[in-house]
Amino acid sequence: MRAWWLIPVVFAAAACHSDSTSPGTGRVPDVPTGLVGTSLNGAIALVWDDNAFAADPNGFQNYRVFSTTYTFASNDYLNGQCGSTWKLEGSTVAPEFVVGALSNGVAQCFAVSAIGVDQQESARSAPRNDTPRPDARNVVVFARQVQAAQSGFRFWQDLNGDGQVQANELGLVISGNSPDADFSVERFRTAPDSLLFQPRRTDVLLALYDSLPLADLTSIDLAPDPTVSRTPTLDYSPLGADALPGLGYVFELPFGSTVSYGAVRPTHVGDRFVILEWSFQTDPNNPELRKGRKP
Repeated sequence: MRAWWLIPVVFAAAACHSDSTSPGTGRVPDVPTGLVGTSLNGAIALVWDDNAFAADPNGFQNYRVFSTTYTFASNDYLNGQCGSTWKLEGSTVAPEFVVGALSNGVAQCFAVSAIGVDQQESARSAPRNDTPRPDARNVVVFARQVQAAQSGFRFWQDLNGDGQVQANELGLVISGNSPDADFSVERFRTAPDSLLFQPRRTDVLLALYDSLPLADLTSIDLAPDPTVSRTPTLDYSPLGADALPGLGYVFELPFGSTVSYGAVRPTHVGDRFVILEWSFQTDPNNPELRKGRKP
C-alpha cells in the first residue's frame, strides 16, 4: 500500500513543480533595433541594440543573424536592394556578431531577429548593407628625401593585368618617385621635421576625412562624396596634406572608367617616416571603407 500511495503523490508534485516554473511567457520578443556594421578584411562586424533582452530578460533566449545579397542602385552607392533569399549566419546571446569568410568587395545585406525561451521569433530588424574590404596596419613609409625607394604607397596595382585583386597586389610600398605611386610622403622644405602626404599618380585626389583625430581606422565609414562641396580643408584636391597622427585621409583613385577609394590613418609621424594603417575598397565606385552609421 505504501508504494502504491507514494508513486502518484511524487508524480503529482513533479507535475506541479514543472508547471510553476515554466519559462514560457507567450510574448513575441521585440524587434532588434539599431543594427550597424563595420567592414573588416573578409568579414563584417555587426552590433545592435540589446532592446529585446532589456524588454523581457526572463523571456529572452538569443538573437539570430541572417544575410542575403545586396544590389546597389544604378550609379547610387548609398541605396540599393537586399535579396529575397536569406540564410542563417548563426545565433548569439550578445548584441554583436562577426560574419566571416566573406569575399572582399562583395556587398551583403544583414538583419537580426530575437528568439524567446518558448521559441517565438520576432520580425527581423531593418536590414543593413555592408561591403568587406582589405586593410592592414603598422605599415612604414619613409619620407622621399630620406629613403626614396620606400617613400611611395600604392593601394592596389594590377601586377598581372587580370583585372582581379590579389593579396600580393595590395598595400605596396614603392618608390615615391614612381609614377605608379598613389601618394608619397614628403618633407616640407621649410620645416624638414614635418611630413605630408602628396598625391602622385595622375588624377589621384586627397581629402581630409575630418578635422579632428579619429579613434581608429574604423571611424572612417563612407568616403566623402566628391560631388558635395565641403569646407576647403576637407575637399578633394591634388594638393598635399599635413601628415598628423590620428587624422583620417581618403584618396579617390582612378582606374580606367571607374574610381576606387582608399583610406589612411597615421599612428606615428616622425621626421623620417610615418607608420600608418590603411583600407581599400576593391568594389569599383563603392565608397564603403569601414562602414559605420550611414548618413
